[in-house]
Amino acid sequence: MLKNSKVFDVPTLVEKMLEKPYLLTMGKGSIAKMFDLTKNEVIRAKAITRNRMKFGTEYHPSEVAFRPKFPKILILDIESAPLRAYVWSRWKQNISLNQTILESFMLAWSAKFLFSVETLSDVLTPEEVLNEDDERITIGLWKLLDEAEIVIAHNAQGFDIPKINSRFIVNGLQPTTPYKIIDTLLIAKSSFGFSSNKLDALAGYFGLKPKLSTGFELWSNCMKGDIESLSYMEEYNRHDVELLEEVYLKLRPWMKSHPNIAMYMDSERTLCSSCGSSSVNVIPDKFYFTNTTKYPIYRCDCCGGITRGRRTVLDKKVVKALGTSIPR
Repeated sequence: MLKNSKVFDVPTLVEKMLEKPYLLTMGKGSIAKMFDLTKNEVIRAKAITRNRMKFGTEYHPSEVAFRPKFPKILILDIESAPLRAYVWSRWKQNISLNQTILESFMLAWSAKFLFSVETLSDVLTPEEVLNEDDERITIGLWKLLDEAEIVIAHNAQGFDIPKINSRFIVNGLQPTTPYKIIDTLLIAKSSFGFSSNKLDALAGYFGLKPKLSTGFELWSNCMKGDIESLSYMEEYNRHDVELLEEVYLKLRPWMKSHPNIAMYMDSERTLCSSCGSSSVNVIPDKFYFTNTTKYPIYRCDCCGGITRGRRTVLDKKVVKALGTSIPR
């Protein structure tokens, strides 16, 4: 029988759960009482343990994800109503404003903070769809984006963020506080040569679960205010966000323009710039060279990412003595 202890916290409970997996099957109330923790702490520990068991050493949320200074990384996806218009042909249409019957608006959104056990979402009611009123769910999404420091979406730059901003301004909202954007579609296009860069295709390449089955009929029925279709739309949207988190983690070590997580964490130790872990080791005889100096290179044992050291390995006198090429 495990003894109650006043010294338990989330990381130590995670280690105990890894050692004794049967704890994962116990209720959060029982575990909270056993280890003198809150139920929320138990929920968090269970989520971290499952990630550790599922992904092994690929990443370790327990090391960084719940530190106080770890940045708030929001993964999101939205679903929008189709635009309606009068047209005379199916191909290459130039649709003017007076041909437009219905402008696009937001049907649903889903989001989760990185490694969080909870996926958040909202969808329009049938009445809101028929009234073309997305104000309520737009306000909810604004609050999340205003809290986020980094936002991840597939086709973020080309669709999600511009579409979201358009709904914000139409509904009378102010700009959110600034955040960095990670667009997994652009990363896939720039770093790899896949035959398709769609989220579902990437999931297939990585051996992940596919997107939920759907077709245009779902959008058509949602536009009629069908409650079952709207419910499925929300489920479809939530699944996309959870799948996007897994795709992002696969792509993360390859992202040359990934926001520097170590900058957010304000640590004097060398941390991985991709995931914030302290489990980084110098790669022997490998350096990052600039025109005037060179830096050590580290590889992260958690996510596999490459990090450049902060301090040059050259002596100051050597650095001063070095010249640079003259621009022509």
